[in-house]
Formats: sequence, structure tokens, C-alpha cells
Amino acid sequence: MLQLKGKTALVTGGGSGIGQAISRHLAMEGCNLILVGRRESALDETARLCRPFGAEVVTLQADLSDYSEIDRLRASVSGDVDIFVLNAGISQRAKALDTDFSVDERIMKLDFLSGVYLIKAFGDMISASEHVQIAVTSSISGLFGFPLRSSYAAAKHAMFGFYESLELENPNVGVTFLIPGRINTRISLSALEADGSPHAEMDPGQEKGMDADKCGRIAVKAIKRQKHRKMIGGSELLMAYIHKYCLPLYYKLSKRISAV
Repeated sequence: MLQLKGKTALVTGGGSGIGQAISRHLAMEGCNLILVGRRESALDETARLCRPFGAEVVTLQADLSDYSEIDRLRASVSGDVDIFVLNAGISQRAKALDTDFSVDERIMKLDFLSGVYLIKAFGDMISASEHVQIAVTSSISGLFGFPLRSSYAAAKHAMFGFYESLELENPNVGVTFLIPGRINTRISLSALEADGSPHAEMDPGQEKGMDADKCGRIAVKAIKRQKHRKMIGGSELLMAYIHKYCLPLYYKLSKRISAV
């Protein structure tokens, strides 16, 4: 069991949704926080929710798709980080062949490569630490392909290959893959259309999804228990088991299930 009290956690995408919920529950466990995100006002709101639990909170505004801002972020953090929560990302609502390649690159850069760059930026500190826990927010779309999610699914798939290898190479590093299904956040509003414009609509399935705070509580419990993988959601998680154990049925169902 990982002791969280007094530890320092760096949370990307900490200004809203799952990132905000995880931050709040880490604060409840006694963690101090470094919150990273694009919108200063959103980070300030998360900090306001976390400080009543006694957490020391630092907010750092950064666009993680710009590697120079990750370098600046690294230079701003002087102490050790015990827990990394790599949660920043953007979703997609477009068919693979319709999606402009620049959008594929944008999604892959933010959802996958920015986290890799960040971890490498902290590589010296991680190597010197007795133990570092890395929690990675993937998705059930990272377990199988799904319509209108080609690049998003690809980025989430890639996370498993990189971070699982990282953990196997470093005995002082633990990795928890957080695998949410449909969570009631605003992620569909900012999801990218084929031309890179925002989807700007709340998906009905998203709206009916698990409460973000409950997701955050489950996620922090999984981090604390140092679980390798934790799926979080409702009945939609059944698709992961169908894909694993009955592939022909998965192909039939995936073409019929609404992707929004």
C-alpha cells in the first residue's frame, strides 16, 4: 500500500474533469499538489477545492503540446515529485480517412508524446528516487479500436507500450493505468473534428456516464494500492471483456454502438 500523506503529486490536466477529481481526492489523502494545465482560472478553482484539506498547492500554467513549456515546467519544480498523474489529453470525433493528418499529429502529441517528454524531463529525479508512482489516464479506447476515435485510440494504445516498458526497466517505478469508460466530463466538447475544430457538443453517452468525482475516488484508491490496471465506468466496460474473449462479437457490436 502506497502511503500518500506528505507526498507530492504532479497532475497534468488538473484544471477540470477527471484531473480535478483525482487532485481533490489526492488532497484528501494528504498529498501536496503541483497542478498543471492550460487555463489558469481552472487550475485556481481546483486549488480552491484542494486547499481546505491542508494540501500545499502550486499551479503551473502550461500547454503540454509545446515541449519548450514542459522544459519551463521542469525548471519550475525544485523539489522531488513522488507521484505523476498524466491526465492531460484531447479526444476525437471523426472518421480516420476524413481526419486531416495535422489533427492526428496534434492528438498524438498531446495525448501520448507530451507525457513521454515530461517523464524524460524528470528522468534524473526519477532515477534517483527510492520510489515513484506514475498514473496514466488511458481509456477503454486504448484497449481496442472504436469508430470516430482512430488517433485517440492509437495514442491511448501507445501509453501501454511505453509505460509498461518503463516500469519493467526500473524497479523503483510503479505504473498504474487508469482506464475510464464513459465519465461525465466535458471531454466531448473539446474533442476534435476532422478539420481540427472542436466538436462542441456534449455526447449523450458522456452525459450519462459515471460522476467524475466518483471516478477520481476510484482512481486514487487504485494509485494507493499500486494496481497495474484499473478500469473505471459502467456497463460499457463489458466491451473490454468481449474484445478479449469473443473477438467476432466485438466486431459486430462495435459497428452498432453509438460512438457519441
